[in-house]
Amino acid sequence: MKMKNKFKFMLANLWHAIDKHIILPITKLAILIKDNFTRDSKRLEKILSQKNSLLLITLILAVIIFITVDSETIAMMETSAEVLYNQPVEVKYNEEAYVLEGVPEKVDITMIGRSFNVYLARQISVHEATLDLTGLKPGVHKVALKYKRAIDTINYKLDPSVVTITIYPKVSEARTVNVDLLNTDDLDPKLVIEKTEIERDQVIVKGSEDTLKKVATIKALIDTNNFIDPKVGKLELNDIPLIAYDQSGNVVDAEIVPSKISAVITITSPQKNIPLRFVPVGTLSFGKAISTITSNVNEVVVYGDDDIIENISYIEVPIDVNGLKENKQYNLTIKKPVGVRLMSEAIANVSVVVEDEDTKEFNNIDVQYENLGNNYTVNAKSKDDRSITIIVKGVSSVLNTINPVNIRAYVDLKGYGVGEHEVDVIVERSDLRVTYVPKVKKVTLIIKAKK
Repeated sequence: MKMKNKFKFMLANLWHAIDKHIILPITKLAILIKDNFTRDSKRLEKILSQKNSLLLITLILAVIIFITVDSETIAMMETSAEVLYNQPVEVKYNEEAYVLEGVPEKVDITMIGRSFNVYLARQISVHEATLDLTGLKPGVHKVALKYKRAIDTINYKLDPSVVTITIYPKVSEARTVNVDLLNTDDLDPKLVIEKTEIERDQVIVKGSEDTLKKVATIKALIDTNNFIDPKVGKLELNDIPLIAYDQSGNVVDAEIVPSKISAVITITSPQKNIPLRFVPVGTLSFGKAISTITSNVNEVVVYGDDDIIENISYIEVPIDVNGLKENKQYNLTIKKPVGVRLMSEAIANVSVVVEDEDTKEFNNIDVQYENLGNNYTVNAKSKDDRSITIIVKGVSSVLNTINPVNIRAYVDLKGYGVGEHEVDVIVERSDLRVTYVPKVKKVTLIIKAKK
């Protein structure tokens, strides 16, 4: 049926050429003659009625037809060449037993012959080269490419015409599949991919022995950009491509069975309300202290992985109060903690009220011990090393609300061993509006090994 259609197409093209180069010129000539003799029809009739005139006209038309047909025939009989670029190569071999190296994907085919035959060959040929490796064993072979001739009078030349092929025995191994999530930063910040379950965790990798040695990992590539309207819940994905990579992250051309798998993605939206902690940084102007710190934002909602946001107790927002001597309004940026994907607020408007500074002493504050090794015990050398006095500086209204029970003084004994040691006293800032100063900067402690 296809050959019949192609033959009809060829005849149509031939008729079009005859119509264009023969019939149309003769018709135009006849109309021209008619137009020239229309004014004197008797004269035309007289000329046409003469035998010699008819013979002359017939001779002229015959010459014109002969020249036209002869020129077309000569053109069709002339030798020409045409190149068909990037034609596919069909390889015949045992795909289950062997792996090939050196097979060209495309070839160029040059057709040489009479123009008419080249035209026919171009229309009816499939233009597919064949590389027949049937019966060849593992090793290096030089094999000629073959081309099925559509017309025997045409010469065909293939580039390349002969190729060097290496045939390897095909081996297979079971490999573990790893999931690789792509473009997760483009996912809605409120959403988190909590779990990815693939239908199988092992696949079979096939190829030559050298190829399989190069394979370092098999990855299932899941592109979040392909998710359609992702929401909290389970999302089923099909036809996830599997790709083999070497140690450098380059793709290895190995056969993977199956080549695609399915997966179920669990999407969640973990969130937590986190309080803000406004921390004055620097020293106020002499004789001044902070009375109040107020903000339009006191907590924010953060989104991220559960194991990250659960470990966040508060978010510190530093306030530069160095040299401050009067009330001031601040527009402060709330820095997003590492690992948090989204935060409900990014800016806080903070008001700091300043008043005159006062002082108050709190006596008999016990010194606590931090980070002492499990194999040791510690005692203060004297009563003065066991409890100390803390001077607190701030405005009177704040100082009067401070309960000494909430004042915590401690020493960090990390790295200390047996012996007598002088250790720095640290006072925890439970109220950030005031300054805590221990009257005694160091205490003497005696550390002993447990019996």
